[in-house]
Amino acid sequence: MTDDDIKRRLESLETRIMHQDAALDELTRTLLSQEQLMNKQVETIKYLEKQIQALGTSNPGTTTDEPPPPHY
Repeated sequence: MTDDDIKRRLESLETRIMHQDAALDELTRTLLSQEQLMNKQVETIKYLEKQIQALGTSNPGTTTDEPPPPHY
């Protein structure tokens, strides 16, 4: 193996590592973005659950106050 062959192989390896580093950085950014989005969605779900629970407990007697449907 000549010096030129070794240099070409080394350059090829360096180029591959450079592309892999760029891909890894992009994947990391995407993962962080997805994590932030998921955290926002979890908070929204918790908020909506509290709102639903508050609606359910605020009017417990409304169903008995309504007259029965006409077919009864």
